[in-house]
Amino acid sequence: MTQAGALESRLHIWQGDITTLAVDAIVNAANSSLLGGGGVDGAIHRAAGPQLRQYCTGLGGCRTGEARITPGFQLPARHVLHTVGPVWRGGLASEVDLLTACYRACFALAEAHQLNTLAFPAISCGIYGFPPELAAPIAVRESLTALASRDTLRVTLVAFDAEMAALFAQTLSGQHR
Repeated sequence: MTQAGALESRLHIWQGDITTLAVDAIVNAANSSLLGGGGVDGAIHRAAGPQLRQYCTGLGGCRTGEARITPGFQLPARHVLHTVGPVWRGGLASEVDLLTACYRACFALAEAHQLNTLAFPAISCGIYGFPPELAAPIAVRESLTALASRDTLRVTLVAFDAEMAALFAQTLSGQHR
């Protein structure tokens, strides 16, 4: 198997509910308060139970492009990595750099806490309006970069719908041609 193939064998695409995954950590596309919201953020907070909001209250929020770690509480995942993705403003407000920073911050926390299995949603692609066709290459590239530096790491890119799953798969298949 080529090195690229070995990396891709540790990067999976899955369509479904991220809150059901029994991994070391799921990533929450959070808002800056970290206190819950809509979309995946609200779903994670509901599934984790009220302890997550209580814990997040003590974190003092999170800036765009950064990440924080919490226990998973009632989730099957042991931890939640909360990252605040950028709101799409037409590409004129460093959105690509900020989304890249989200992935890097999550991978840095995962390494610091020895987390080996991670699941990412399509960060900023919901109500924050980041174009999925621009976000998927960032998610795939940053995941492959992290996988290249840690042999024990496994990453799942979670798509809520078939369109995002197809976009992740298409992007991954085009990475190593």
